[in-house]
Amino acid sequence: MLEMTTGRDREIVVMPEGWLLDLGRRPYREVWALQHALVDRRAEDRIRDGLILVEHEPVITLGRRGTPADILEPGLEVVEVERGGEATYHGPGQLVGYPILRLPDRLQVKRLVTELEEVLIRTSADFGIEAGRKASERGVWVRGRKLASIGLAVHRGVSFHGFAQNVTTDLAAFRRIRPCGHAGDIMTSMAEVLEHPVDLEDVKASVIVHFQSVFGLTLRRVDVKELLPGAPRAPPPRGPPGGGG
Repeated sequence: MLEMTTGRDREIVVMPEGWLLDLGRRPYREVWALQHALVDRRAEDRIRDGLILVEHEPVITLGRRGTPADILEPGLEVVEVERGGEATYHGPGQLVGYPILRLPDRLQVKRLVTELEEVLIRTSADFGIEAGRKASERGVWVRGRKLASIGLAVHRGVSFHGFAQNVTTDLAAFRRIRPCGHAGDIMTSMAEVLEHPVDLEDVKASVIVHFQSVFGLTLRRVDVKELLPGAPRAPPPRGPPGGGG
């Protein structure tokens, strides 16, 4: 995604501009619908590549390989979606990112997953967490437990869905499901690993820095109305800033 331009004496690397939509805390279905609208606009080159960051109200999502058997304890809203993977939980204290990126071809999806893992590994390192990859399964792992999940979809050559990094997430919620086919105690959080609270806004700032570096973009904060003219302006975020859980 880097562009080259020629100066008087040397070539200069220019990072193209992308957009950043920081939604605070929002219900899952609202942001899911927003993703679809933005995917269409990106496919038509009406907007540039960008990233949505959000914290969701409690919800369980089932990816393409998920089944009702993955829900062990009913009670939360369940949404069946088109991303890859199985069941996962989203809720307060978890930073969710949805990259809306134009891909040269579908073979780029594996590379995109690897690059998102790199963003989250670098972010974790900023907080003193030595996270890494696992050969048998995608995502970000710490000492055999899963810190971040990644599940993507592609429509009209544009990526959506994305990653979920557990910051101060209530891990008990994962025991209500089989996250990615595992027992619920496979999941961990930054707060659990570090044994102290972590500010979600600090994690968000780190993710933004590393996303720009890995994807070669300069992200500019925007409002929904700038991306979707005619859409209502987004309401203020729900819950306290950073949302801990």
